Amino acid sequence: MTATGEPGAREDSSLGGSPATITTPTSLIASTPTTVPSDLPMPHSNGSGNHKSTIVIESQPKRRVSIISDPPAIGGAGGLGAGYDNPAYEQNPRRKISQTSTHSHTDIGPARRKSILKDTAPHDNDKNYRQNALDVLNAKYNGHQTGHSSGGDSNGGANFVEESWMYTFCLKCRGEEPSSSWEPPFWQKIFPYPLCPTFRTVSRLISIILIGVLIWITAFVIIGDSAAPGGQLFGLVVLTVAANFGGYLISLTTLPRLIGMLLVGILFQNVGWANIDGDFSKVTAHLRKFALTIILTRAGLEMEPEAFKKVYKTILKLGIIPWCVEAAVMAVMSHFLLDLPWMWAFLLGSIIAAVSPAVVVPCLFRLRTKGYGVAKGIPTLVVAVAGVDDALSVAIFGIISTVMFSDKGLAYQIAQAPVCILGGLGFGVVWGSLARIFPEKGDAYVVPLRTLLLFTGGLMAIYGSEELGFEGAGPLAVVFSAFVSNLFWCKDGWDVEDNPVSTAFEIFWMIFEPILFGLTGATVKIRELDSHTVSIGAACIFTGAVLRILTTAGIAFGDRLNTKEKFFVGLSWMAKATVQAALGPVALKHLGEDATPEEKNWANIVQTICVFSIVLTAPLGAIMISVTGTKLLTKTKQPQDLSGWRRSHRPSIRDISIIDEEEEREDPEIPEDKETHDNTLNNAHIPTISYTYNT
Repeated sequence: MTATGEPGAREDSSLGGSPATITTPTSLIASTPTTVPSDLPMPHSNGSGNHKSTIVIESQPKRRVSIISDPPAIGGAGGLGAGYDNPAYEQNPRRKISQTSTHSHTDIGPARRKSILKDTAPHDNDKNYRQNALDVLNAKYNGHQTGHSSGGDSNGGANFVEESWMYTFCLKCRGEEPSSSWEPPFWQKIFPYPLCPTFRTVSRLISIILIGVLIWITAFVIIGDSAAPGGQLFGLVVLTVAANFGGYLISLTTLPRLIGMLLVGILFQNVGWANIDGDFSKVTAHLRKFALTIILTRAGLEMEPEAFKKVYKTILKLGIIPWCVEAAVMAVMSHFLLDLPWMWAFLLGSIIAAVSPAVVVPCLFRLRTKGYGVAKGIPTLVVAVAGVDDALSVAIFGIISTVMFSDKGLAYQIAQAPVCILGGLGFGVVWGSLARIFPEKGDAYVVPLRTLLLFTGGLMAIYGSEELGFEGAGPLAVVFSAFVSNLFWCKDGWDVEDNPVSTAFEIFWMIFEPILFGLTGATVKIRELDSHTVSIGAACIFTGAVLRILTTAGIAFGDRLNTKEKFFVGLSWMAKATVQAALGPVALKHLGEDATPEEKNWANIVQTICVFSIVLTAPLGAIMISVTGTKLLTKTKQPQDLSGWRRSHRPSIRDISIIDEEEEREDPEIPEDKETHDNTLNNAHIPTISYTYNT
């Protein structure tokens, strides 16, 4: 290869003897030596033997470096002469370039070094590798079509696989991986992506299965027959795993996961795969209390203290008055139409009137991503009122159930309401204040300690209030202690929308959600259902929901909401799920062996209507929020910052890590020094480097 006389041209024999002209600006020669790889693909010839190709450097993988006209000096004091490349473009500014560098890693902070055995950089050939596997499938399909067709264009199915519904469905099921993964060389040939899961997904699943098998073997050795196949504990584990899988399938339709979990529980009960009766019912009762503690703690943590302080009148008004209307309507209709006594009717009304944040929050997040209702803070208002509803429902249920199932005197029953309210609020203030002081906010283990302190305090409140005979105080104490703790933590600098303790409780909920809804669905025996009870119960549920919507729209005056927004707020509170699943079977558990058949029938009616309220209103509420939100709410054109808002993704243990994320960043942002800035401006006029080949 010979130079053509251009300034900066040089000879290179790496192209196999083909003459080529490499044109570069003169100022780049000293600092940017250019080597053309021997395997560089050449474009097709135009028939004359001469062709010209321009390859832009930006399309090639490279590391950004500063372009300077003079070589860096060695042993200088600071700047580029201190043994560093351009610090602004340096991938890891903590790396020393030479022994003469005066920079130290302490200038930025201690670095958490990555293992050199792990390649965390994205591989550019991953996408091409996967695409080649799909090309093989397309080629096989096209060859099959060509063999069975006479004439015609065979290029119409070039992308048959990518255009198929199966490809779209599989692509929807695959989540984005945080980094590239290692795969055996044969994996994509046998299991092409996205038609098949990645090797990382399969290996993770195999790991979980192995862990589960080992835990089961250990439990079988310790517990015995109950953990063996056919035992009640083994059946509970299988039900939980199946409920989780059913929730995943339902989530692909954008409906709440709990619907699939509930349906799996109903299926297991009615085909004879679930057995939760007998002595094992005590275990399920304790699991429900654990789940209730998690539900109420999350409700308290999701109340934003600043928003509550500004619009507490609106939150209390929209939370209490519509709740009272729906509970009263449910009680009156169930008393006259289902022949429930007044106490049982109000017990049912207190359960049904609760709103489910598990249904509301994901739907509101999807609307918030599009900017609907953000200007007036409607998503925050709806979530806050849902928390107030849950606390009110569980507290009133506890008071009514204590009065119903206790054999103490009239004075004790009269004292239930004031003692439960004042005791619950008092415990919440004391425990929330302790959670601010202990542990100290700078402790390295502050997140797990605060999480466990809040969780154990909630369990003590639930079990302690039941033991003392004031069952309504416990749930109120759990909600209020979580709210007070969150209030103090926000003052110390935590963000309510990205609270690590909230994330920890969401992880707890991911474990207990399939247990709770699977067990709730397993209480429904279709053969024993009374069609009259189901139909009348559905009528009561929808009547109460409609009147609640109208009440909400009627009392929301002076809250800066227009008519459409008032109706949307009312619609968003019609979904039932979590509280109904936790409290529905409790009345039946309270009945002793000496209960009359009539009392057992009333308890079964309460349980059946609670389950059907979930089946009817949870999917309908999710659909109504998603459909009417775009019609009734005002859309803001400004892009929304959604980081951390009510957890935009299902969390993992990494989300509650106490390690500072800045320490683990591969390419931390550091201020650009003046010399680098001036150097970049000086080189801004340099054109893009191109290669010209003459053959």
